[in-house]
Amino acid sequence: MGDREFADVAIIGGGPAGLAAAAEAKGAGAERVIMIERDERVGGILNQQVHDGFGTKVFKEALTGPEYSAIYEDRVNERGVETWLKSTVTELTNDRVITVRSERGIETIEAGAVVLAMGCRERTRGAIGTPGTRPAGVYTAGAVQYYMNVSNLAVGRKVVILGSGDIGLIMARRMTLEGAEVVCVAEILPQPSGIAGNIVRCLEDFDIPLYLSTTVVEIHGNERVTGVTLAEVGPKMGEKKGTRRYFDCDTLLLSVGLIPETELANALGLAMSPVTNGAIVDESFHTSAPGIFSCGNVLQVHDVVDYATLEAEKTGIAAAKYAMIGELPETNINVTAGAGLRYVLPATISGGDAIDFTMRPWKEEHDKSVVFKSGGEVLRRMKMPHMEPAGMIRIRVGKGRFKHVVNNEILVEVEE
Repeated sequence: MGDREFADVAIIGGGPAGLAAAAEAKGAGAERVIMIERDERVGGILNQQVHDGFGTKVFKEALTGPEYSAIYEDRVNERGVETWLKSTVTELTNDRVITVRSERGIETIEAGAVVLAMGCRERTRGAIGTPGTRPAGVYTAGAVQYYMNVSNLAVGRKVVILGSGDIGLIMARRMTLEGAEVVCVAEILPQPSGIAGNIVRCLEDFDIPLYLSTTVVEIHGNERVTGVTLAEVGPKMGEKKGTRRYFDCDTLLLSVGLIPETELANALGLAMSPVTNGAIVDESFHTSAPGIFSCGNVLQVHDVVDYATLEAEKTGIAAAKYAMIGELPETNINVTAGAGLRYVLPATISGGDAIDFTMRPWKEEHDKSVVFKSGGEVLRRMKMPHMEPAGMIRIRVGKGRFKHVVNNEILVEVEE
């Protein structure tokens, strides 16, 4: 084991959130910032997302994933962030000592602040327990995206997609453009999991059918997939009798959700949210462990990378401040999700600054409002023409509104 390294801020993960947090931590005055990435290059999932649409919020133009990533890669290099590639964090302690394994051997870093930005991994067939044989030809959508966009490999010619997550929708379009036939997309929920724009651009524009409240109940084939059987599901997710349909295909793509990479957070015993599966954080994205922060998809799954970036930039600045002065604003106002909302972040605030709250609704809603209340008094009301579970809601509340908070409690809910 080599000598112990010391850093003001250590960033675990070099994807879009890690890049933004590292750049801003260095820009905020942290003298030594180390970003640890297990891949051979930074950028994370953006490296394989060659479609455009990234950067419309931050840069006011539509960029491809690699273009968006390159801007932040240049930024961290220009600011002097140290990037450790092909390096895997195997342990993180509560006193912010990081154990890293790489080609160089085993190294340790003692950090003034640590930012968790490890992102997500895809949920696999084993995680959802799809019955049937185990032939070749069953892939996660992200894996196929990598094969096609980075390795230039075709994976199949006749495809069924299970799940309407955004990567699955984008791959439906991508495979169609590459000459494959996408038979259909099946979604177990009564509404799509991807954002509305991708439903239009990737399915409707290419006449690809979407079957809601439908799932795969059997996979057929021995050496290679020969087909799948779909069936409708009821309100309790049980199979509806008499609704089975067989579809001929040689490939099944799974786009059935993302799982945050929370092994390090769980090992630390951080306070975690059962809804987001990420850490519970305050307005500085500070977790329950002193000096440890969390941002990006490991905190909450984002549907727009720009918002993950903005979140990570604030996290990097807060981590740098903590490393330099050892304290953050006291957050004693609790924020709770009420009727119509699955969760709200941050969970606690100080009331001394404007806050960008993020949240997701339980179901699709039209012409309703998101209301921030305290002691029965409305602090902020935001009219929402359309809300859907696939779309993260982001609402800024000015610091002047927090002067009216009663008993240090804020309730956020959906109302008519």
